[in-house]
Amino acid sequence: MERFDFIEMKVPAKAEYVGVVRLSISGIANRMGFSYEDIEDLKVAISEAITNAVTHAYEDVDQGEVTVGFGVYEDRLEVMVADHGGSFNLDEIKDGIGPYENDESVENLREGGFGLFLIDALMDEVQINNNSGVIILMTKFLNETEVGFNDNQISTTQ
Repeated sequence: MERFDFIEMKVPAKAEYVGVVRLSISGIANRMGFSYEDIEDLKVAISEAITNAVTHAYEDVDQGEVTVGFGVYEDRLEVMVADHGGSFNLDEIKDGIGPYENDESVENLREGGFGLFLIDALMDEVQINNNSGVIILMTKFLNETEVGFNDNQISTTQ
């Protein structure tokens, strides 16, 4: 089985804690050797995911928690954001999660799902589980620039 470190944080579902998680992901990604650009992408993606959870999960309740999990692998960082505050059962999540499709009705996940499109653009893989609350699983590969780098380039030849 692939070895990895797992870090889990719980923060109150309040906008002022987004910065704390951004600092955490920045520190983890920096330690892993991600580029400045990739770290910025990770920070924006996690901000969107947490803001989505804070804004929509607890509209009628004063408090709640957002749980954030970081799976630190040799070649990638997996980031999970869950709006139900429980601890992650990793096997359960991996079994019950499917890829995020751009044509999915965003209303099924949360209103104002623009954040999901942004997350999808910034991360290498995005998966969603919305069985009990919404869990977003985002993956960023460490050496993405080496893998199919030219695939994303806009061709200048006609």
